[in-house]
Amino acid sequence: MHVSLIKQSFKIAESENRPALLTYTVAGDNNKKKSLEILKSISRYADICELGFPHNTPIADGGQIQTSSYRAIKNGIKINDVFSIVSKFKKAKKNKPIILMGYYNMIYQYGENRFIAKCKKSKVDGIIVVDLPYPENKSFASKCKKNKINFIQLIAPTTSKLRLMKIIKASHDMIYYISMLSTTGGKLKVSPKKIIQEYQKIKKLNKYKKIVIGFGITEKTIKSLKKADGLVVGSAICKEITSSLKKRQNTVTNVTNVVRKLKNKIK
Repeated sequence: MHVSLIKQSFKIAESENRPALLTYTVAGDNNKKKSLEILKSISRYADICELGFPHNTPIADGGQIQTSSYRAIKNGIKINDVFSIVSKFKKAKKNKPIILMGYYNMIYQYGENRFIAKCKKSKVDGIIVVDLPYPENKSFASKCKKNKINFIQLIAPTTSKLRLMKIIKASHDMIYYISMLSTTGGKLKVSPKKIIQEYQKIKKLNKYKKIVIGFGITEKTIKSLKKADGLVVGSAICKEITSSLKKRQNTVTNVTNVVRKLKNKIK
């Protein structure tokens, strides 16, 4: 029986009576070497690391993540560089799950099968494709599953109950709940209390599926969302990279401190 590293991470967090902490950084921000160092360093506190493909028209990403993407693209990061970052990371941290996050156009241009083969070879644990919704993602998701790669479905507050049930049924080891309708890193338009209420309604549909909450999670809001299976922090990290670069400070140290503080809030 193959138990995915993603599943194991949730088990560990659960045994410690806390949500899993997921971090999001952009591959190659602010350069290849640095983004690998950041990833290795924050993985001491993060349960699961999400790594974004830099994209020049990131529709769902807010300003913080876009800035990170532009920096990476300016530094010439290519798809194969992202895989090489993952491979190097996995050599150092073989038990830390890593999820790639990107847009379908890029996968399509690279070639689905070639992309999945590359993921498998570099030991990617999961994939989030922001703009490939259910049911359009069925065939890609099943290719991922055959290769023991988690395809992570996205759901939102506006997803109808019928649709939710279908997506939950089709999902692998984890589902990503977008807490509010905005781009990432926006101010929370909805109170954490309301987010948790909505979240719990969805959890009631299938208590065995792990659902993580992303969008709008900061040091201020994270504690009030503790009841979730997992919490994703992205913009707060990208923002810290930007501010460290501006101040000419050590990005690795500063970002690691942010992640450590977030982890301490949910212990």
